[in-house]
Amino acid sequence: MEVRLLGEKRALLVHLFGELDHHTAGEVKEEADRMLRSTNAVSIIFDFTQLSFMDSSGIGMIMGRYKKVRTLGGKVVAYGVNAQIMRIMEMSGIDKIIKLTTDYDRALRILEK
Repeated sequence: MEVRLLGEKRALLVHLFGELDHHTAGEVKEEADRMLRSTNAVSIIFDFTQLSFMDSSGIGMIMGRYKKVRTLGGKVVAYGVNAQIMRIMEMSGIDKIIKLTTDYDRALRILEK
């Protein structure tokens, strides 16, 4: 996982790698929350292009970050979601509340709306 600040967009870009499960979701949550507290970020963009697996722990982590950024007036956007992860998102209903798109540039445009 890599988290960096996109200062001009007041957003965090969270690159996820490998698997997002009960072993890694806590680490992602803690780092994203720490960065939200220590910066002026109000939104999060999740990069799923290199994520191969996600379970309900990942859904919980995304939901928690969604609730946090909503209180800040921000958005959560995800891009690069593969078919298997999309199925998990659809089953959980999270695809109805966060913005999903195909690439980084489109994710940035969603934040501008």
